[in-house]
Parts: sequence; structure tokens; C-alpha cells
Amino acid sequence: MKNFSPYQLEKLPSLPEVRTERARRDALYFSKLVGLEPDEWQKEVIWTKQNLLMNCARQSGKSTIAALYAVHQAISLDNSLILLVSPSQRQSGELFRKVKDWLEKLPIPPEMPEDNLLSCQMGNGSRIVSLPGSEKTIRGYSGATLIIEDEAARVQDELYMAIRPMLAVSQGRLILMSTPFGKRGHFWEAWDKGGEDWKRVKVRADENPRISKSFLDEEKRVMGDWWYRQEYECEFLDAISSVFSFDAVMSAVSEDIKPLFEVAQ
Repeated sequence: MKNFSPYQLEKLPSLPEVRTERARRDALYFSKLVGLEPDEWQKEVIWTKQNLLMNCARQSGKSTIAALYAVHQAISLDNSLILLVSPSQRQSGELFRKVKDWLEKLPIPPEMPEDNLLSCQMGNGSRIVSLPGSEKTIRGYSGATLIIEDEAARVQDELYMAIRPMLAVSQGRLILMSTPFGKRGHFWEAWDKGGEDWKRVKVRADENPRISKSFLDEEKRVMGDWWYRQEYECEFLDAISSVFSFDAVMSAVSEDIKPLFEVAQ
């Protein structure tokens, strides 16, 4: 990802032009207006109109492009509600900081009637809110136009099930992004069994030109094969303590074998 030079930034249009019809329709055009030249896979992300799964290695730029996606949504669609969810408030806050960074890079930042460490509201009525990682404390929100779930492989399934109804009436979009953490949980279920409901993007560390081969070689030596394959090669693996693999267990299941005991009705 490359930032434009100060000279180029001086030539960028003001906020009214950022909100032109072209910028509303074309998130790639918008990204260049705010000084980002996306990687090819990031272009896929900002062009997609589906629910999205981002299975990306650490330091690949998934949070950067997700934050830009949120800003584009907020500016181009009045009265948007965008929710940032992660396993903890601290992690949601880190993603929100990247949102604020993009807002500050706009040629003319939008009016902000509300602006604090956890949320902001723009003059066009759009809100971006970072939420704590607790199912019990987020149920008051509804009508979300976009929900971004960071570190989705480590978000509790109860939290995920609580946020999905927030999209029911608005027919909003859902983005789950993470590195894998075993063959379990809603992130893996969506990746493995979610079908055509999801657009899937996978980015391994060795596909990132900003990460050197020597660094990855050292990481593999230090982390070991199991951790490395998940963190950097984006593989969903069985738990390191598993006696039998998930695939072996599933292959042993058969509907042709009658149970030893019948369950009373």
C-alpha cells in the first residue's frame, strides 16, 4: 500500500467532491482520493457487495481496508450505522482508531457532532461505533447497515448470534475477518459451510510483498508448524491437543448405523 505524495494530496478534491456520485459508487476511486493505493486483494474487498469473509495472515492489511470500507460507507450513505465488533473493547477500539485515521486523511474532514474514543457521528447522520466483546451489552443496537467483526475466530459464538439480527430490517452487510483458530466456531463454519452467501478472500503471508521470506523463515522456526500454518498460511487446523482429526471423526459418522439406545419421545 502506498500513500500519495504531499503534492498529490494537495491536488485531491475537497469533501464535496469526495461525496460525488462517482465516489459513492466506486470505493476504489474513493480510496485513491484519501491517499491509498490498495493491493489487488484489497480491491476485491472494497468492490464486493456480498457478506465477506477475510481469512488473512497477520499484518496483511485487513484492518486497514476494513476501516476504509467503513469510512466510505459512512460518507457515501447518509444515516448509516456501522458497528465494529471484536473479542474485547480494546480490540474494537484499535479498529476504530484506524477509522479515525482515515477520516483525518480526508482533504476536508466531515463535520463531527459526536466524536469520542469509542464512537463518532457525522453531519450526514452516519455513526460508527466500536462495541465491547460481550453479548449482554450490545443488544440495544438495530438497523445496522454494516457490521465488521475483527478477530472473528476468537469472538464468542453467542456474540455473533446477537449481532446478526441487527441486520434483519436494514439488510445490511456483514464482514468477518480473522486468522484461523482451529476448526471450530462461526468463522470456520461460515468459511467451510457458508456456501454462496459469502464472498471469501484468503491472503497468506508469503503473498504479502511487505513481509520478507527471511522473517517468515524465522517465524516458522520459533512458532512451530501448527501455529505458523494458522497465523501465516491461513489454514484451519485441528486443536493441537486433539487425538483424532476433525476429518477422521466426521468420516466415521454414518446414518446407516442404528443407535444403541432409542431416545424416548
